[in-house]
Amino acid sequence: MLCVNTAFTSFIPRKPTCVFPSKSTTSISCTLQGTVAEPKSTAAAEPLLLNAVRGVEVERPPVWLMRQAGRYMKAENESNLPIFINQSYQTICEKYPSFRERSENVDLVVEISLQPWHVFKPDGVILFSDILTPLSGMNIPFDIVKGKGPVIFDPIHTDAQVNQVREFVPEESVPYVGEALTILRKEVNDTAAVLGFVGAPFTLASYVVEGGSSKNFSKIKRLAFSESKILHALLQKFTTSMARYIQYQADNGAQAVQIFDSWATELSPVDFEEFSLPYLKQIIDTVKKSHPNLPLILYASGSGGLLERLALTGVDVISLDWTVDMADGRRRLGPNIAVQGNVDPGVLFGSKDFITDRINDTVKKAGRGKHILNLGHGIKVGTPEENVAHFFEVAKSVRY
Repeated sequence: MLCVNTAFTSFIPRKPTCVFPSKSTTSISCTLQGTVAEPKSTAAAEPLLLNAVRGVEVERPPVWLMRQAGRYMKAENESNLPIFINQSYQTICEKYPSFRERSENVDLVVEISLQPWHVFKPDGVILFSDILTPLSGMNIPFDIVKGKGPVIFDPIHTDAQVNQVREFVPEESVPYVGEALTILRKEVNDTAAVLGFVGAPFTLASYVVEGGSSKNFSKIKRLAFSESKILHALLQKFTTSMARYIQYQADNGAQAVQIFDSWATELSPVDFEEFSLPYLKQIIDTVKKSHPNLPLILYASGSGGLLERLALTGVDVISLDWTVDMADGRRRLGPNIAVQGNVDPGVLFGSKDFITDRINDTVKKAGRGKHILNLGHGIKVGTPEENVAHFFEVAKSVRY
């Protein structure tokens, strides 16, 4: 059940049961149906996203969007930009055509990360980076080529190659990530949560074995099913390194970290249990020992067949893609784990009324609390920027 500003939507909620302020209370609380655990009482001022994940009572779901900084943001005339944005993302791309150049320069990372925050004020500000950023520091040369995507120059197929992979030391290899997160934390100043992210071991291994993106994942499956010892050795190196990378991001300002296991859903459930689940659990167990209060979010696209297994990792939040009905996902995951998502990114090509209806439907199905409103995948190139603005405007007008 939710209440939404009617300036943005024609959705009419059923009447909730509300308790209004008395002499001993200062807020209105509403009793809502659903399977979500009861919210805890309101705590001290922290970013809304962190409170929602931890089960603290919030008035609305926090909202941010995957790929909220990037190519869909454009300005026809630089003079039309808000005074706090120096240049459009398109102009930055013209000056710095290499993605790695943009994502490995502290000033550019900060500027690009903050652009959507300045314009839309999302409740999460995610670091502008890539899951492959650690590879160079692990002795795996790569590039991200415009129009082609990731290219691994020497794909890994042998035990000898795995032995050449170094353990990742983020302080030495990617100091710009720590510097950027520190600056972002100061700039945002708890008005939103600063988010870091990493790639999951199986997804990283998929890229370095396949040599880049893949349609059928035949090379990594050949390795998994014929020489699994080699793949397990590679997965362990990524596991140790990504646990350390998450700790590094948290130590430098990240208030939550999302783990992307984009390709894990290419595995059957039984193979997921061998090649992904134990390594995810190891990362999460390691991080929780050193950073027990750091919210960890897990996203795997097309994960409808693996939801219950994803929950076994021990993460705080499961990010659902749009192919899972939010109510069904909530039921399958149970009341104690938070959910994120899961509006179809394609909805942002629809009318404003259509966007509003889908937001309302998603929030209603998610129930009250322990929900981060997001898309079920990243924003698509060509998405109208005014529709992104409408999404945020409606989302921030929602009230439980």
